[in-house]
Amino acid sequence: MTTDIDTLATALYVRTDDLLKAAPHLAPWRPRVGMQPRLTDAELVTLAVMQALLGFTSEARWLRHARAHLGHLFRYLPHQPGYNKRLRKSSDLVTAVIRLLAVDTTLWTDDVWVADSTPVECGRSRETTRRSDLAGWAEYGYCASHSRFFWGLRLHLVCTLGGLPVAFALTGAKADERTTLLGILDADPALAAERPGQVLIADRQYYGRDFEHDLADTGVRLLRPARKGEAERPGAALFKPLRQTIESINQTFKAQLDLERHGGRTPAGVAVRVLQRILALTAAIWHNDHTGRPVKRSLTAYDH
Repeated sequence: MTTDIDTLATALYVRTDDLLKAAPHLAPWRPRVGMQPRLTDAELVTLAVMQALLGFTSEARWLRHARAHLGHLFRYLPHQPGYNKRLRKSSDLVTAVIRLLAVDTTLWTDDVWVADSTPVECGRSRETTRRSDLAGWAEYGYCASHSRFFWGLRLHLVCTLGGLPVAFALTGAKADERTTLLGILDADPALAAERPGQVLIADRQYYGRDFEHDLADTGVRLLRPARKGEAERPGAALFKPLRQTIESINQTFKAQLDLERHGGRTPAGVAVRVLQRILALTAAIWHNDHTGRPVKRSLTAYDH
């Protein structure tokens, strides 16, 4: 199996189509009576992943490119309004495919996770914050990494050291990172239960005796840098070189998958565009893993 965008698209289409045949309830609801879509749900997911990997933030430009260059892969390509509408209704399917591909990698069983959150900016003008459909969910927050305030959301990620997204959540910019992490694990108890002794590396913001106690109850051991005034924590010398991993994963989302240029204007639109990028990274890691590539998180073979 070769490593290129066409091969990845074909493999992803087959896996998604098999998933929908085995679990048809995952497909977006549509009435039994009426015209059936000419673009299948599996093709829609594949098209969305290719858009993210090839760096098209505009859906209209992406579909024009697809009509000119991808006719050998798709028998039919929708117009932008239809593509956008169907994609927004496919969040559950995209989430299911993310998990399907993640579990089907050798990275899924890694016994070390890294956790962090990264801003998802949704607007800059005061008028946008007042009139946007995202108002009430999106809010002002502070990004310590870039020393700036922003208006939008925050993507919370739990990943393996190889960059594979294991769990994630999208919250308001002010959401507490510790509470969100515990909520992620509570929502999927089997995630930690199947991994006794799982180690989680995080930054200084994931602190607190009660928080660490709750995390330990799920079977996860926390490693983080000592805060000001704290004694040096056990294992600090071992995990410090690994702490930069989550920053590089965030940078992959931002620099290569254009996370901050998602273009969403509604809660459903932002959510599916973020999921689209998580799926794109997961699909690339899954394909690299199955083709024996040494660097699992590399997207270079799929960005042209």
